[in-house]
Amino acid sequence: MELAHYSDFAVRLVNTEEPARGKDSLTSVEVVRELFGAASQMARRVTEADLPRFRAVRTRLRAVFALADEGDHTGAVDLLNSLLLEFPVSPQISGHDILDEDGRPRWHMHLADHSSNATTGYAAICAMGLAFHLTGFGADRLGLCQAPPCRNAYLDTSTNRSRRYCSDRCATRANVAAYRARKRLEADRTGRTAENIQESVTPGDR
Repeated sequence: MELAHYSDFAVRLVNTEEPARGKDSLTSVEVVRELFGAASQMARRVTEADLPRFRAVRTRLRAVFALADEGDHTGAVDLLNSLLLEFPVSPQISGHDILDEDGRPRWHMHLADHSSNATTGYAAICAMGLAFHLTGFGADRLGLCQAPPCRNAYLDTSTNRSRRYCSDRCATRANVAAYRARKRLEADRTGRTAENIQESVTPGDR
């Protein structure tokens, strides 16, 4: 598994909250466990005490995405470095669970879980995943959805660094809104032009 893959864990956590809509789905132990995926050993260790800790980590991760989205890449890196220092990881070589066509292990880097609690383990893989994604693809590949009021986090993996929305749904909604705005502007301009023509006609011409 490539370490950059772990950046998806950060996106999952950040997107459990929709600040502009006042929504927060991080409300139970079951929701937190779902963030890990069904096969994770760490998920079994989640307790009620992890809920406020996960929300605190989520706030800091959202700030990383927000600064990167605003173009403050140094600020994003500083925040990410603080998370890496607070939540260190233990990388190990793994491969016995993934074999090639000849039955030999496909050796790859894996983040081992030696954390004291579920929050520490999850925060560690989020921070390391984002670090590898940022250094591998660039800080401008971390963004927040531009379709208001969404603002979900996303990782831009497009070939031309053109992604601006978290999903096709938000992209479509934004395009429709922009189209309607253009049509309203055109209608306003047409109306003003007609009014100007009417006003320019002299009384004798009427």
